[in-house]
Amino acid sequence: MRPADPPSSLRAYSLRRSRRSRWVRWLLAGQLLTGPLLLPVAAQTAPQLSPAAQVRSVGDTLYPTLGQAGLDAVHYDVHLTVTQPGTRALSGDVNVTLRARRSLPLVSLDFLGPAVTVALWNGQPVPFRQDHAAGKLLILRALPAGQEARVTLRYAGVAGVLPDPVFPFTLGWQAVPDPVNVGGGANFAFSEPDGARTFLPVNDHPSDPATFTVTLTVPPGTTAVASGERVLVTDTPDTPDTPGAHTVTFDQKQPIPTYALAVHLGPLDAVDSPGVPVGAGGTLVARRDYFPPGTTDAVRAPYRRTGEILKALSDWFGPYPFATYGSAVVTARLPALETATLSTMPVTSSSERVIVHETAHQWFGNRVTLRDWSDVWLNEGFATYAELLWTEHQGQDGQVLADAWYATLQRRGTRPLTATTQGEMFDSSAYQRGALALHALRRQAGDDAFRTFLRGYAQGGAAAPSAAPERAAQVVGTDDLLDYTRRTLGEQAARVLRDWVQSSVLPPAP
Repeated sequence: MRPADPPSSLRAYSLRRSRRSRWVRWLLAGQLLTGPLLLPVAAQTAPQLSPAAQVRSVGDTLYPTLGQAGLDAVHYDVHLTVTQPGTRALSGDVNVTLRARRSLPLVSLDFLGPAVTVALWNGQPVPFRQDHAAGKLLILRALPAGQEARVTLRYAGVAGVLPDPVFPFTLGWQAVPDPVNVGGGANFAFSEPDGARTFLPVNDHPSDPATFTVTLTVPPGTTAVASGERVLVTDTPDTPDTPGAHTVTFDQKQPIPTYALAVHLGPLDAVDSPGVPVGAGGTLVARRDYFPPGTTDAVRAPYRRTGEILKALSDWFGPYPFATYGSAVVTARLPALETATLSTMPVTSSSERVIVHETAHQWFGNRVTLRDWSDVWLNEGFATYAELLWTEHQGQDGQVLADAWYATLQRRGTRPLTATTQGEMFDSSAYQRGALALHALRRQAGDDAFRTFLRGYAQGGAAAPSAAPERAAQVVGTDDLLDYTRRTLGEQAARVLRDWVQSSVLPPAP
C-alpha cells in the first residue's frame, strides 16, 4: 500500500489506524464472542458449544482475533453475483477447501457479510453459527489433524461494513454508485488488512495464503475482473434478477493472502499491452490495465511504463511471481493497494512512483507474506526501496532520495521497525526507515551481494520451516529476515540490519 502523497497521507493514515485501534479494542472488549449468537434455521439443532473456549485465533500481535490457529485454507472457489453494480448488495456461493494442521474441534472463519443460509460439509448439511458482532462463522464439525474438508457456504444480502473511524470509507467491499444510472456503478475490493471478511468467509490472516478461483456474474455492459488469469467467459441463462448477464472466471494459481485478492466490476475499459519476458524462465507476463470511462490520457500515461517497471524490478528481485499483471484505476479517494496481479490504483495515485511501489509488492507482500501484522514493514520497506531502485534505473541519484527519507525521519521522529500498535503499521518508519534499513545493508554488502540477497529473499529463502512447506514456504517475520541476512551476508551485515530494526533512535545515515 502506498498513499499518493507521503508526507501528509502517511500522517493521516497513521492517525486513522491509531483511532481504528481504539475502535477495535472497544469492539473486542464488548462484543467478541460474548453477544447473542445468531442461529439460522439450519443450525438450531447444533450442540451447545462454547466458541470462546474451543476456537483459538492465529494470535496476531495487532489483530488478535483474526484467523484460526491450525487451520489451513488451501483453496477458495468463489462465485459472486452482483445484479446492481454500485450498491453493496451481492450473493455468494463459496467452496473452501480446508486442511487441519492440528486437530480442530470446529472450524472458524472470519466473516462480516450477509447471513449464511446454507452450509455443507463435503456436500452434506452441517450445523453452523454466525456471530455478526464477533465477525465469526462457526462450522460445528471437527476436523482431525492432516485431514481435508470442502465447506460450501451460500449467502445473499448486503456486504458487511468495517468502518474507518477517521475518513468516510470502509474496508472491504467498496461501492461507487452511478449518480445517473441506478445499478450502473462500480464495485471493488479494498481489503488490507482485514476487509476481505466483509464479503467472503475466509481465514483472514496473511500467514494463511491460498489459491483462488473467482467467478463473477454481472449485468450486461459490466466488466468484471479479479486476481489471476481469465480462464472462462460465458453467457448466463436469463433469470428475473439477471437478464442478459454474463459470467467471467479467473484462476489465481499461486497462493496469496486474503487481503490481496483483487475484485473489480463496473464500466471499465480494458487496455492490453505487449507481454513482458520477466516470468520464470523468461516466460511472457500478460499485461492488461483497466480504466473507468473518461479517464484522461494524463492519468493513463504512467501505466504505459509498467512493462519497463517490471523489467527493472525483475533485474533486482528475480522473475515476476505471477502470470499476469496490470492495474485497475478507481475513482474513489483511497490509498493505492497491491492487490495480486492487478493493483488497485486511485486516479489520484496514478504516478510512476506509486506504480513502482505497488508492483514491488507483488514480490513483497503477495508472494512473500507476513507471519504477523506487526512485521508489515517487511512489505512496505521493500516496496519503498523499489522506488529508489527505479530512480537509479532512470539515471538519477538514488542517494538523494535516501537522504530525503532520512531527513523526514529526523523531523518526525522514528521507532523500531516492529509495530506495536495498529497506528504504527503504515507510518513513516514502516516505509522510509524500512527502506533505509535495506539501503544500509546494500552499502555494507555491495550491489552484487545485495542483488543475490534480494532475489533469494523474494524466492522464500528467509522463510522458516513450515508444517506445510509446499504451500506456506513464503511466510516470514522480522526474525526470519535477520537470520537470513546472517546466513547470506554475514554477521556484520546482520548487525547493521539489526540496528535499523531494533534501535530506539535513528541509526547513522547510510
